[in-house]
Amino acid sequence: MIVNPVAENVLGTIGAICWSGQLIPQIWKSWREKSTAGLSPYLVLLWGFAGLPLGVYVILQNLSIPFIVQPQLFSFLCLLSWGQCLHYEQGKRPLETALITGSLMLVIGGLEAGMVFAIRSSMNRRAIDFFGIFASVVIACGLLPQYYEIIKLKEVIGISIPFIMIDWLGAVFSFVALLFRPKFDVEAGVAYGLVFVMDGVIILAAMILNPFARRRRRREVEDSFVPSPVNTLRGEVSSKKDCITSIEPVPLGKV
Repeated sequence: MIVNPVAENVLGTIGAICWSGQLIPQIWKSWREKSTAGLSPYLVLLWGFAGLPLGVYVILQNLSIPFIVQPQLFSFLCLLSWGQCLHYEQGKRPLETALITGSLMLVIGGLEAGMVFAIRSSMNRRAIDFFGIFASVVIACGLLPQYYEIIKLKEVIGISIPFIMIDWLGAVFSFVALLFRPKFDVEAGVAYGLVFVMDGVIILAAMILNPFARRRRRREVEDSFVPSPVNTLRGEVSSKKDCITSIEPVPLGKV
């Protein structure tokens, strides 16, 4: 394995930039449309929680600064998107949404800091590995509700494709950056690999299902404008009856 700290930091920085802003297109899309229909709230909520164990893991592993910053921004943006789900889909007021989302952010941040200080004194290897594995599991499980939404709707809607594409690229750069470390980090590699594969499934589903869905909707619109033969016949009969009833009888004296 080629050890190159410069390459690790550069690639890690690119990956962190991708994962720092990948949810911005999703947040913008939800705000512009005033709707999060089709976006699973469980996806962004679970990913928001995933930032906690992932943040603990990368800090205790003493990874590069971009890797440490990334889980914090990732969790913040995920919870912000979850707040949009509360507001647009569940109808909660803006102040109530802000209080719920902000409180959850503070709780997650406090738990992360507490766990880092608690484990750093002993640097228990099993505990550190647990956080890395647990983060991977939560990230993978977070995509399952979105798969359910896609299967239910038979297309990929609600979720921003640019968001998924940027997230996918973030996984690519972050994974490659690990190849330039003195020792490959297996847990981080598994987490990034899972995101790469599972995001790829959503991208592939959008490429396959969305064109079919557009054609299906187009056919439905065309069918709604095609007059039924029975209704057409009834309309002709009705018009003939109207013509007959509109003829006034002529008095005999005027013939």
